[in-house]
Amino acid sequence: MNRATARLGLSALLSTSLLLSACSQTPQPQAAPTPVTSTPSLVATADECSTFQNTPVVVSRIDFKTERDWLDIVKTFEPVGGSLKEGYVLLDVGREDFERLRVTGLTRGWTIRIDAAETQKHSGSLQRPLGSLSISGYACYRTVEETYASAQNLVSQYPNLATWSSIGPTWLKTKGRGGYDMNVLKLTNRSVTGTKPRLVITASIHAREYTPAELTTRFAEYLLSNYGKDADVTWMLDTQEVWLVLQANPDGRKKAEAGASWRKNVNDTQACSNGLYGADLNRNFTFAWGNGGSSTDPCNETYRGVSAGSEPEVQNLQTFLKSAFADNRGPARTDAAPATTPGVYIDIHSYSQLVLWPWGDTTTVAPNGTALQSLGRKLAYFNGYTPEQAVGLYPTSGTTDDFAYGELGVASYTIELGTAFFEPCSTFTGTTLPQNQAALLYALRVARAPYQLGSGPDSVSLSAPASVATGASFTLSATADSTRFNNSNGTEPSRAVAGAEYFVDTAPWAGGTARAMTATDGAFSSTQEAVRATVSTTGLSAGKHTIYVRARNSSGTYGPVSALFVTVGGTTSPSTTYNGTVSSGGSSYQPSTTGFSYAGGTLKGALTGPSGTDFDLYLQKYNGSAWANVAASEGSTSTENISYAAASGTYRWQVYGYSGSGSYTLTETR
Repeated sequence: MNRATARLGLSALLSTSLLLSACSQTPQPQAAPTPVTSTPSLVATADECSTFQNTPVVVSRIDFKTERDWLDIVKTFEPVGGSLKEGYVLLDVGREDFERLRVTGLTRGWTIRIDAAETQKHSGSLQRPLGSLSISGYACYRTVEETYASAQNLVSQYPNLATWSSIGPTWLKTKGRGGYDMNVLKLTNRSVTGTKPRLVITASIHAREYTPAELTTRFAEYLLSNYGKDADVTWMLDTQEVWLVLQANPDGRKKAEAGASWRKNVNDTQACSNGLYGADLNRNFTFAWGNGGSSTDPCNETYRGVSAGSEPEVQNLQTFLKSAFADNRGPARTDAAPATTPGVYIDIHSYSQLVLWPWGDTTTVAPNGTALQSLGRKLAYFNGYTPEQAVGLYPTSGTTDDFAYGELGVASYTIELGTAFFEPCSTFTGTTLPQNQAALLYALRVARAPYQLGSGPDSVSLSAPASVATGASFTLSATADSTRFNNSNGTEPSRAVAGAEYFVDTAPWAGGTARAMTATDGAFSSTQEAVRATVSTTGLSAGKHTIYVRARNSSGTYGPVSALFVTVGGTTSPSTTYNGTVSSGGSSYQPSTTGFSYAGGTLKGALTGPSGTDFDLYLQKYNGSAWANVAASEGSTSTENISYAAASGTYRWQVYGYSGSGSYTLTETR
């Protein structure tokens, strides 16, 4: 039986389950307890019915069998506990979903039960007061006010690169009951005009998900702090735009900050005995609204709202997305957007370690499904998450990514961060942040044509001297790599590298002149190729220049460009380039642990590591019995520089992996 046939059969079982409900009828008295059998009940028992009467939303525990089970569950329901490794998942669900899960579990060998202790904890959390000024126990996550203040500070610090503006009021604010404006932080070099492709990110539309808003805020800080220093960040902000809704549900988030396990907005016009009023904003979008995977019960966690797009937060976001992206897809479900469609949209959630793309309301592959899959697997290469179409056990409808793709044709994704619902700060800063910052940087890199660039080869490990004399030539080297896909869920087609080229100052999309690079081994024949070229500076003015590199595969598809800076002018000093790798929390030494002898003079070190990591650079001197640091560069990225007036002695370089792991290049100038 194929997957589609299996899902059709499962759908029939699910519709039948709704007729089996014991809780929808008056429970009949029993003379004796029901005997325990090897076949689990399809419906809620009398005791479970009683629990649902008192607590309409419970925390249920599902003990599953396989990784496929885990993926199907967490794509449909956002878990509040458990993991793939532990073999169980905790979900907050109403009676209808509980019974549907039980029927599905019967066909797949799961055990589904109410977790009384977790249900009590969940219920109690709803009673906590509003107004918390900090998130207790999670110092690394900013509150709504702190997030907004950080954004405003960025605008003050980088006025030519950042703006902060309202896209509309929240539900509370429309009622004159406090609330917030929803705001967008826009990043681009405003001195460079013209139409620019966009990366748009929305975060924490489900209020209790702390990590998405913090990741997105730190992504903005990374881009702005590295503008003018990192060549890739610089060209991306010069020629592209980043639009960030850091808090997509600030009213609900404020309740969550006070300790409530709050998912929805705070629309309380429909009272709920369990206190869980409000609409699930990620089921309220107008595209395919009500097609399944949402509830008509106002007290359910996935309540879809009284009508499509009924909530002001959703109205704001839909208007915002339509202002960010042109409509590039026809009205029919089978209409594909053109392969040249620019722009990427990402909605960030937690948790489950997934990269998802449309559709969520059907197992049918989207018209641009192959290209969505390629880029999805590429994003998942960086964060190590499972790439998958969004539909899970049951359809989900009225969602952000289905709206953005369905209405506008833009390449759209949902990223589910991390491994815990309330992720510890150590895990967030040590793993989730660097991995996903790298994924977001790649999404920005391909935003000009994601349906094409996502399957092309990447140009990595660019190397050239930081400066050269006027009129001199230098060697430019790189690696063209067609293998950087996450193949944990299916295998991306193997595509050999067929060529590479570089551009000086003017990028290919702006009409730059392509200059060929050669394969170091003499022929383009594999999926990974070392490439090089001799670059002449004749005719180049004194000052800093940008060198762009890109590669193409055997299908003629180009990947995105990568860039570096080279300064022309003056005289050069002898330099040596070291290549190495370092693990998070570990160190690497160059040229070796024993160091090198130096007669004295200025020593310079320029370190470059992978995007999304944080490496530090130290210069150490041997004092006869031990090594001691004499200079340090400890920024928040992996681009570090040291210039030190050294006396004679024995020295070595230490590269320390403060956060993240990977390869690095260290250029030493004496």
